Amino acid sequence: MILEKISDPQKYIRHHLNHLQMDLRDFKFIKPGAFSSHYWTLNVDSIVFSLVLGSFFLSIFYIVSKRVTEGVPGKLQTAIELIFEFVDSNVKSMYQGKNALIAPLSLTVFIWVFLMNLMDLVPIDFFPFISAKVFNLPALRIVPSADINITLSMSFGVFILILFYTIKMKGYIGFLKELTLQPFNHPVFSIFNFILEFVSLLSKPISLGLRLFGNMYAGEMIFILIAGLLPWWLQCFLNVPWAIFHILIISLQAFIFMVLTIMYLSMASQVHKN
Repeated sequence: MILEKISDPQKYIRHHLNHLQMDLRDFKFIKPGAFSSHYWTLNVDSIVFSLVLGSFFLSIFYIVSKRVTEGVPGKLQTAIELIFEFVDSNVKSMYQGKNALIAPLSLTVFIWVFLMNLMDLVPIDFFPFISAKVFNLPALRIVPSADINITLSMSFGVFILILFYTIKMKGYIGFLKELTLQPFNHPVFSIFNFILEFVSLLSKPISLGLRLFGNMYAGEMIFILIAGLLPWWLQCFLNVPWAIFHILIISLQAFIFMVLTIMYLSMASQVHKN
């Protein structure tokens, strides 16, 4: 917790918006504010926290799956069973067809995005202070879903699955017909149809990634502004209500990402008869 008002709020805010970036050409960390002008740059903090949270999720679920007991389950097993039933009921209600991949994918998306969003509730100075004092790192951001590279990468993975199941269910010819014969089923409108359908197809992963990024980035920004512009004794009066409300946003964004993933894959698996 900051015990006094920040002397330079602008510098404080800019610092907390910097990622821990590494230049892959020489494997050195980039100083905050020294933006790289090439593509060989990684946001190391987003990647590390994403992998750690994903590994944590998989480890917990694996351990519980090996210790499943009949009769009266433990609290952790009960919680995981409720999550399973929640995801399974949504998949059954929204996905038309049978596919053994959809339910595990939906569960992974929901839990992983939820855990990444949950990092937004950690005090913003906690991990950056430790990383600076212990590891001498120039910057650190701990909310992977507030990084557009992470959210678009996840949505791009969903987009690949959309193309895969579209071609699998309809074939290359069917996929091409879907792009050129809808919404106007006449060869004259093929180019016009292709433009409309292609834009519609690309908008799915872009909107999926930008929606999650925008909401989480805004939430993180509010916490940073509260810490940077207000004295410590006033921060709690805004941080606590916003954190409580933010729990709803965190859960809702994970749910929306999961629901849209199911719906997009369901649409990709439907075969239209022309």
